[in-house]
Amino acid sequence: MNDRTVTRFAPSPTGFLHIGGARTALFNWLFAQKHGGKMLLRIEDTDRARSTDEATSAILDGLSWLGLGWEGDPVSQYERAARHREVAEEMLAAGKAYRCYATPEELSEMREKAKAEKRPPRYDGRWRDRDASDAPEDMPYAIRLKAPQEGETVVRDKVQGDVRFPNKDLDDFIILRSDGNPTYMLAVVVDDHDMGVTHIVRGDDHLTNAARQTLIYQAMGWDIPIMAHIPLIHGPDGAKLSKRHGALGVEAYRAMGYLPQALRNYLVRLGWSHGDDEVISLDQMIEWFALEDINKGASRFDFKKLEALNGQYMRAADAEALTDTFLDTLQHLPGGPELAERLDGQKTAQLRAAMPGLKERAKTLVELVNAAEFIVAERPLPLDEKASQLLNEDARGLLADLQPKLQAVSEWSQEPLEQAVRDFAEQKELKLGKVAQPLRAALTGRAVSPGVFDVMLVLGREETLGRLSDQAEVASR
Repeated sequence: MNDRTVTRFAPSPTGFLHIGGARTALFNWLFAQKHGGKMLLRIEDTDRARSTDEATSAILDGLSWLGLGWEGDPVSQYERAARHREVAEEMLAAGKAYRCYATPEELSEMREKAKAEKRPPRYDGRWRDRDASDAPEDMPYAIRLKAPQEGETVVRDKVQGDVRFPNKDLDDFIILRSDGNPTYMLAVVVDDHDMGVTHIVRGDDHLTNAARQTLIYQAMGWDIPIMAHIPLIHGPDGAKLSKRHGALGVEAYRAMGYLPQALRNYLVRLGWSHGDDEVISLDQMIEWFALEDINKGASRFDFKKLEALNGQYMRAADAEALTDTFLDTLQHLPGGPELAERLDGQKTAQLRAAMPGLKERAKTLVELVNAAEFIVAERPLPLDEKASQLLNEDARGLLADLQPKLQAVSEWSQEPLEQAVRDFAEQKELKLGKVAQPLRAALTGRAVSPGVFDVMLVLGREETLGRLSDQAEVASR
């Protein structure tokens, strides 16, 4: 394969970019990247009642956030309807398709009869070989493909292997409706052919479509793209992934505080693997990805695994780069806009200084919002439940005794501060934790935070001593 390798991602703009679609886009993108090709984007917007500009924007935004770029402008399937009609007329003229004048009532009767006879509903071919002179005047007609009635159609699939469909089960399906609108089946084939698509990678719910589309390729004498139908994603319970499992739009995962590179890594491992590798860089994905290595069975979505992987990415991230990502994402995170409003220049600098410690304890950017609260909190500090329990009367008295020791520290840096607190703990015949725990609660309002000496450095001398004074005042009342 070479630079002629062309894949495509073809979502319907009837909702956001859901997680299954994101994985399909990722597989298409990786395959194109590996073979020096390109991924095209087609918006399948022929369902005018349900297609919206907002959904299209959300899909483009989701792909961009995941870093899955496409080549050229997105193609609108709806705008190509004239071309689809042209191909239907070509097939008609070549005897590969025919006009069908069956009425809705006749079609309904066919379905009821098939149901009564316990067989699949199929068009009975009543207009397949009728003479043109039989056609009623001024009556609307659909155009149907003249499908082979014997033998089988084989879909040679890179994931599923050879899948065989008896032609009698495919019937003479409609390619152009009586209102002049092309069907999805025709539009997809014409678009993929005209766009030069060489490889079709999509969900295995399209496998039956692939057989019918193969018949259109053959009728037109066009090359059939190489196909790979990937299993759908299931929930933890093994049922098809739905909203109750978390089958949300990609933008929801951004709002839950996941990093795009972590989500990308998690998605690539849903149904594809490279040995036991869990954390896989983008370069490694491109180098290792192969359609043949995609599993035939459905994969299960697991939020706990995604969260754990995201935590690994956050811990491994450069603190400066992670701070920039965090600041860029704040508007999308719960509590983020409120935090952003309180981050002035000084507080942002303090956030950057705190990030090495903050990222060690957070698994998502949402947890970072909560963890960063101590930086922007106003005095007197609100305490969470565990911090309130730690700051009992004895602990507050202890901090009142510690305060002058810290005030006497001449150089406000890690070593002198740690030494001062250790000396104080020894003097009081206490373990370091018995001093550090209430000290952390007083400085952050929480029982969990970055290292307490890191917190003191981030807050600075004035703010640290001020927050301790607040607790000493409570103790003296």
